[in-house]
Amino acid sequence: MQITFLGTSSGVPTRARNVSAVALRLPQRAELWLFDCGEGTQHQFLRSDLRVSQLRRIFVTHMHGDHVFGLPGLLASLGLAGSCGGIDLYGPDPLRDYLEGVMRTSSTRIGYPLRTHRVREAAASGRVLLDDDDLTVRCAPLTHRVPAYAYRVDQKERPGRFDVAQARALGIPPGPIYAELKAGHCVTLDDGRVIRGEALCGPPRPGCSVVYCTDTVFSEAAVALAQGADLLIHESTFSHGEADLAIARQHSTSTMAAQTALEAGVKRLALTHLSPRYVAGNSMTPDDLVAEARAIFPETIVAKDFLSLEVGAAG
Repeated sequence: MQITFLGTSSGVPTRARNVSAVALRLPQRAELWLFDCGEGTQHQFLRSDLRVSQLRRIFVTHMHGDHVFGLPGLLASLGLAGSCGGIDLYGPDPLRDYLEGVMRTSSTRIGYPLRTHRVREAAASGRVLLDDDDLTVRCAPLTHRVPAYAYRVDQKERPGRFDVAQARALGIPPGPIYAELKAGHCVTLDDGRVIRGEALCGPPRPGCSVVYCTDTVFSEAAVALAQGADLLIHESTFSHGEADLAIARQHSTSTMAAQTALEAGVKRLALTHLSPRYVAGNSMTPDDLVAEARAIFPETIVAKDFLSLEVGAAG
């Protein structure tokens, strides 16, 4: 998986940071998923090396404008391009009504399949929201002023590495038969020998996982969802010194994000959704926020627009 931050500011854009949007690129599938879509997200796509034509799924955390105002424009542009095979949207209950209202009142026609999926029941029950051949998606309710949800993407366990040298030593000719053995299947050779694919493969390799968590004050549900994740992307709207304001507005501080990462046992934490007040020259900067978080969880970085992170299990 490859993560690219397209917007890392909270509330309003700044000169350096657009509002919330995070792209998840799946290179082997030539597919792109998007988490939130603040105003101007399609412009951010144009400034990145991502191909919006690969966009297949959009996951919305909640209905505040800095997370959804970019959706109508992006979806309309995909329709004008004429090459979109369809988009699946996941989010809060009002998402469908919001989009239908905008499209109707602006006389915008979408010429491709646009499917919306409500996530409330999956979040409440803990059931899997999406399951395909390679990935699963789960979600959890957060604690915010409106219904909000965190999302977790897990890559399924992968087969162990195929031992090519051993296969050659056994006199197995290269070709399509290797693919069968890599998949763990039993193959009968021309000489009658039966070769078990699992005997030529190492132990199964765990898949990688990413959790996207915004907007919320500290949440035990987020801790539970993020258990053992390779990367936790968590909002850090306020500094630790403004914890009272964070609680009043139901947002997180840098230390709340770090505490979530620590309790969940994740490998890396990326802070995002920073208040525009934290810029160079002010009393607190993004560097100060990441320093506060690192005092609790050392493996912390602060995201910036167009930062890309590779997420993959070792081995």
